[in-house]
Amino acid sequence: TLFGHFHQTSIQRFEIMVQVDMSKRQCKSLSSIFLIALFAFSEIQPKIVDASNGPFSSHTVVPPGGSTAAQPKKRLTLDSMSANLKLMQYAVRGQVVILADKINKDLQTGTGKYPFKDILYTNIGNPHSVGQKALTWPRQVMALVDLPEEAGVDHPDVGTLFPADTIERARAIKAGMGGSGSGAYSHSQGVPCFRDDIVAFLEERDGGIKSNPDAIFMTNGASSGIGMILGALMADGKCGAMIPIPQYPIYSASIDLLGGRQVGYFLDENNGWDMNMEELERSLEEAKADGTNVVCFVLINPGNPTGQVLSKKAVQDVCRFCAKHNLVLLADEVYQENVYDDNAEFVSCKLAAHEAGLIDSNEIELVSFHSTSKGLYGECGLRGGFMELVGFDPDVKEEIYKLASSSLCSNLPGQIMTSLMCRGPKPGDLSYESHESEKQAIFDSLKRRSEIVSEGLDSIPGFSCQKAAGSMYCFPSVELPAKAVKAAEKQGIAPDTLYALSLLENTGICVVPASGFKQRDGRFGFRTTFLPSEAKMENAMTLFKKHHVDFCKKYK
Repeated sequence: TLFGHFHQTSIQRFEIMVQVDMSKRQCKSLSSIFLIALFAFSEIQPKIVDASNGPFSSHTVVPPGGSTAAQPKKRLTLDSMSANLKLMQYAVRGQVVILADKINKDLQTGTGKYPFKDILYTNIGNPHSVGQKALTWPRQVMALVDLPEEAGVDHPDVGTLFPADTIERARAIKAGMGGSGSGAYSHSQGVPCFRDDIVAFLEERDGGIKSNPDAIFMTNGASSGIGMILGALMADGKCGAMIPIPQYPIYSASIDLLGGRQVGYFLDENNGWDMNMEELERSLEEAKADGTNVVCFVLINPGNPTGQVLSKKAVQDVCRFCAKHNLVLLADEVYQENVYDDNAEFVSCKLAAHEAGLIDSNEIELVSFHSTSKGLYGECGLRGGFMELVGFDPDVKEEIYKLASSSLCSNLPGQIMTSLMCRGPKPGDLSYESHESEKQAIFDSLKRRSEIVSEGLDSIPGFSCQKAAGSMYCFPSVELPAKAVKAAEKQGIAPDTLYALSLLENTGICVVPASGFKQRDGRFGFRTTFLPSEAKMENAMTLFKKHHVDFCKKYK
């Protein structure tokens, strides 16, 4: 079975070595064959010596140099490595996705037979990977910034290829970076003029509430900022973070890696995944009774994986809860542009806290996160993002700055894209109308897809799916036959992992089992994005329904 993975010369080497050994009638065990194979398939050409009187009864394989001494034991092994790393799980790229990638490779190479022609990846919020095109204006600016002046902004024909406002913005960015270009390190918090763009964006979004460039840290996506803050908060093994159930696995994974404790609070599925303040108090009190030092609270709004958009009252209630219990509030707001429900509105934690009087009274510590990966840009690969610290002790901010400095700075292309996201072309600029038109087309299609998927899944017998008011996901619950649950237990996997694997193998649709996001006991389901094209998502609804019928028949 393994021979197919080795070069032909290695196989021939193995055959010759075995023949030599067999000719002596001394090949007495599988371990002897294994020892031959170990060297035959290595890059080192061994030599075989007669060792009939030596320490090995059959043969001795001697590597170059003549030594037969045992090789040094590896320092880093599964036994010696970090227990926290082994404990950490990240379901978004877990077992189902690994199998999907294998099947995808089989389909591309023509090996294996499957009842579909390609994989529909709906497991991760990665818009460009499933067909969303990059916005033109930001990429034009970035191209000019990345190019040397003589090949870009100063090229004699640049005006025939790029709009004048694009050239002007690229020149301004180059000047703001001190003439060093996008290949140089920046200030550890980000290029100052980019942080000014972020401040202007935040102040406009929140109705004029003041922001400070010194409180802005530009990051590699939101994820690195989340890791930095959790790293500062998880001071010892008793520290805990309140996280929503369901939650995005970056939080559970990071907390496990840091040796902290997860303190889950349940969202109210029957009420559109809304907040329940009694549930927050219950979760906190139980954690304290268990000896957990709860230090922070994570709010994801709009929700991932749940797709809800919280009301202003709900966000203010959370802010008051954090102030009351002296918890640092981590506001994951990366989907703030993805609000599709006409009756819903994104309200930032900063605005909610301000209107509740918590900022002026210095009663709350808040850090909010934003990213270029979501919204309408979908620039996941460029890893652009930022976090804003509000109400933090100045000494703590200095320590966070030290932590940021240890990585020198976030990547410059991501910083540039963040600046462009926060300050696009203004009315009257040559690129303004086309840029806004491209963004509107993406938004309108996302809104239609959110309805196609949430309504389509909810219509399947045995499914229940809340409306996707925002973000990029649906998180349906699925009724599974008792026989399927027992089959999963026998295999040592979660029941909805069994379901997701079956869905993949029979339809080519790759989703993430709901168990990877945590959920109430006895609930099963999955998370799916609605990022592929409208036509593909409409077809997927038919496949979801057919698969569920077939799955239930199989395990009736």
